[in-house]
Amino acid sequence: MNNNSLIRKLINNKISISVAESCTGGLLASEITSVSGCSKIFNSGFVTYSNTAKVKFLRVKKKTLKKNGAVSPETCKEMVENLYKLSKSKLCISTTGIAGPSGGTSTKPIGLVYVGIKFKKKTKIFKFNFSKKLKRKMIQINTVNKIFKICKNLL
Repeated sequence: MNNNSLIRKLINNKISISVAESCTGGLLASEITSVSGCSKIFNSGFVTYSNTAKVKFLRVKKKTLKKNGAVSPETCKEMVENLYKLSKSKLCISTTGIAGPSGGTSTKPIGLVYVGIKFKKKTKIFKFNFSKKLKRKMIQINTVNKIFKICKNLL
């Protein structure tokens, strides 16, 4: 996962970044902060794994979680939009999904991940269906790599 070039680009362009992670468990923040100089642009990182944390720290509505579940485009969108309100970062990213090896259902299988990205006042939600045969760590790594690829295309 060498994503130094993106972080360098964010630093050079003074684009602040904040993340709200669930299924990636801090891996995205770790990737960003592994690059020297990132303190110039990395604002905040939340690992809101539980629904309680999503409500308490990111102000995701309990109603949204009850109606759609934690792994849903609706929850992902609230996570990233509320992160933006809290952090005021130019680039905000949220992740929620099912990394396995258990927890999947027929409608929300292992490997289902939603990524929210808010940049230049536009919010986009991306859906990924990684193979349920992948190990948990690989689903997390693949999610982070997809995020970096999307962000490289945005800048």
